[in-house]
Amino acid sequence: MSGLTSVNPALPVGPPVDGTPAQRPGAVTLTGACGRVERLEQHHDIALWDVLKGHDHVWTYMSSYGPFGDFQTFSAWIGSRIPLDDPYSYAIVDADGRPRGIAALMEIRPAMRSCEVGHVVYSPELQRTRLATEAQYLLACYVFETLGYRRYEWKCNALNAASRRAALRLGFKFEGILRQHMIAKGRNRDTAYFSMLDSEWPARKAAFERWLAPENFDELGQQKVSLSALNGASGA
Repeated sequence: MSGLTSVNPALPVGPPVDGTPAQRPGAVTLTGACGRVERLEQHHDIALWDVLKGHDHVWTYMSSYGPFGDFQTFSAWIGSRIPLDDPYSYAIVDADGRPRGIAALMEIRPAMRSCEVGHVVYSPELQRTRLATEAQYLLACYVFETLGYRRYEWKCNALNAASRRAALRLGFKFEGILRQHMIAKGRNRDTAYFSMLDSEWPARKAAFERWLAPENFDELGQQKVSLSALNGASGA
């Protein structure tokens, strides 16, 4: 395998890994049964503002931005995200074509085949919906199966209990807490680390697909089996 060097056989080393770099994220449209994930564009700003305005709590744990006091400031922030390669931002759009949230692929390290899903901003209309979960499924499929990453990360403020529960529900594994990791909006932030590996993805994918299947929901749209149960999620 290319890139391997000779080692002292008396010392422990990791197994060989394919060193071919992963691809960087691009302007794709990832389509599911409930909606789609597409490259964030300026024209998404009006619809996103409509579902995010007045919900200041959505921005509480964002490390450096939000909440926004008016549309002009919010629209300028959207515009500032679009040119960035890292984070690479996507809009989450429902089946009627209405943007309802944002997520990004970030901390992109193609040579190490590692990246993170972050900057997740879900409007109240998107939270706790099938599309909210499907969007994460679509992004994970893209990361592992198209781009070729071997490590997929989820990080959050250690005090953000909802984000920590979401990570476990989605199948990420808790790795630990980096103490005094950041200063976020003038406050200390300890950061909780979670990850999903390419070797774990087949089982996680099966759990996603079983949960998203129409037969997992009753006539009122209530789930029969939770994704947490399918992933064996437990508290971190």
